[in-house]
Amino acid sequence: MFMGEYNHTIDPKGRVIVPAKFREALGDRFVVTKGLDGCLFVYDMTEWAAFEEKLKTLPITNKDARAFVRFFLAGATDVEVDKQGRILLPSVLREFAGLTKDVVLIGVASRVEIWSKENWEGTADFDDVEDIAEHMAALGLSI
Repeated sequence: MFMGEYNHTIDPKGRVIVPAKFREALGDRFVVTKGLDGCLFVYDMTEWAAFEEKLKTLPITNKDARAFVRFFLAGATDVEVDKQGRILLPSVLREFAGLTKDVVLIGVASRVEIWSKENWEGTADFDDVEDIAEHMAALGLSI
């Protein structure tokens, strides 16, 4: 399970260090793709395979399903960790998430998310977390 928040920078070549705790669980090779809310999603190979299987079950006759599958699969790339613990993020993914220099990697249970620091700070104020918690209770989650 992934958890925690780590601040890093992207070098001029588009490489970012993956925190050691995340590397242990992700392994040397994993998948990075466009995510929701303007970040990137990072999956280990097992989670990615399970996600792909779910995508395959969506009906090809449904326009929204086709767009959803395209969004995740067209933006996906598998990456390998170099000896310094870095991965190279393709420019299309960096542009999508607005990643220029300062980034935040966060653990979100079954995946890691990569955010531009600016977008993360704008998203992660959690001022409305009590309202969100009420909605989660309606979905069956209680704390």
